[in-house]
Amino acid sequence: MQLAMPSDLKKISKYLSLILRHQPGSIGLDLAPGGWVDLSELIAKSDLPLTEALVHKVVATSDKQRFSLSEDGTRIRANQGHSVEVDLELPPVAPPEVLWYGTVDRFLPQIREQGLLRGQRHHVHLSADRDTATRVGMRRGAPVLISVRAQDMHSAGLQFFRSENGVWLTDHVPARFLEFPKDG
Repeated sequence: MQLAMPSDLKKISKYLSLILRHQPGSIGLDLAPGGWVDLSELIAKSDLPLTEALVHKVVATSDKQRFSLSEDGTRIRANQGHSVEVDLELPPVAPPEVLWYGTVDRFLPQIREQGLLRGQRHHVHLSADRDTATRVGMRRGAPVLISVRAQDMHSAGLQFFRSENGVWLTDHVPARFLEFPKDG
């Protein structure tokens, strides 16, 4: 069976997310420094009938740009969102003044108390623009946008990183750096 339809590309993207972010060992892969895996090894060990061309197409057409290929096209990695131990080798960078976090109402009490926690992931994921944060929040219901005073955090000594697809990453956002929407 040759995968080629848009629904097949979505299936491959979900599979790559699972393998490259959460369960590389489930098919006998180890993440190298930077989170990279050899593309030919991934294809050989995959549970799906992958080809190099299909993987390249998924990487190129992914709306969220979840994956990167090495310059020579022989390795692939997930850009962020890992629950397995990995060092993405991203250098610390100064963030913009404000970043955004999309969520839903039911999480606001916990966020007001604890700030933004990374949970099972390696980092808290933040957006540089309101539209992206809104789309993230919409995955779980009516979105609520929280602004993060990122430059103030950075001035206080907290580090930020930026993944290849533009997602801002940090270990934790203390509640004192958050601005919540005005109550109705």
